[in-house]
Amino acid sequence: EVQLQASGGGLVQPGGSLRLSCGVSGFNSDNYAIGWFRQGPGKVREGISCFSRSDGSSYTIDSVKGRFTVNRDNAKNTVYLHMNSLKPEDTAVYYCAARLEGDFGYWGQGTLVTVSS
Repeated sequence: EVQLQASGGGLVQPGGSLRLSCGVSGFNSDNYAIGWFRQGPGKVREGISCFSRSDGSSYTIDSVKGRFTVNRDNAKNTVYLHMNSLKPEDTAVYYCAARLEGDFGYWGQGTLVTVSS
């Protein structure tokens, strides 16, 4: 059974940093991708980052590029979202999801990130 577990959210001041974790289990192969999504108050959910396990490629949207990076710890089978220089507009519930192909069909629990003084 494919399972994902997101954690690491919390309250941080503007300009601060947080690291979100997404534990991944249940895949029999390494040919999957992990995506990070977020949904701010009153906003639509948006994809912000993706890491492809199969080829090692990654992508982040322009609004977070240079501030957010994706890394993977193979030993812990965990994908991280490192968030630096956080802004109030980054406040959102963050989700991690996985896919083998097509749409993301496996989702973890959201974790709340609040950026405020």
